[in-house]
Amino acid sequence: MIDVAILVINGKIRSGEAEDRGKESLCQYLQDQNVRLVEYEVVQDDREVIRNHLVSLCDKQDLQVIFTVGGTGVRPTDWAPEATRDVIEKEIPGIGEAMRTESLKKMRTAMLSRGTAGIRGKTLVVNLPGRGAIDNLATLFPILDHTVGKLSGASSGKK
Repeated sequence: MIDVAILVINGKIRSGEAEDRGKESLCQYLQDQNVRLVEYEVVQDDREVIRNHLVSLCDKQDLQVIFTVGGTGVRPTDWAPEATRDVIEKEIPGIGEAMRTESLKKMRTAMLSRGTAGIRGKTLVVNLPGRGAIDNLATLFPILDHTVGKLSGASSGKK
């Protein structure tokens, strides 16, 4: 079973000004995929705060995947991709490209998403948009087991 964390990047949810409307559906989706949600945090829209939380989560040895949710757009407060690049050792731009390609089929504004993915140690970090997070997860899940296996050092001929 894959252990994951979700880091929601939304100052209004963090401060209590807005309700976290996506939490229930995200948690249910992960459960349906037989993935264990180890941690769920909400942080403010601040590059340093996001970076510090990502470092802390990545350095937990039992955590295989971190999904950030939100902060991938073009608003002045959107810092998820930059904070992710600050902490990862290897970027995997194809994940962001694949998610945008699929999202564009449903929503023209998906081209504004700047989300990316990368690796720190043996942890995969993936930026999901606030809107369309589950659609993006559906794009990613067919390769998630393979990716986590590779990061853990397993050899496999599957692609």
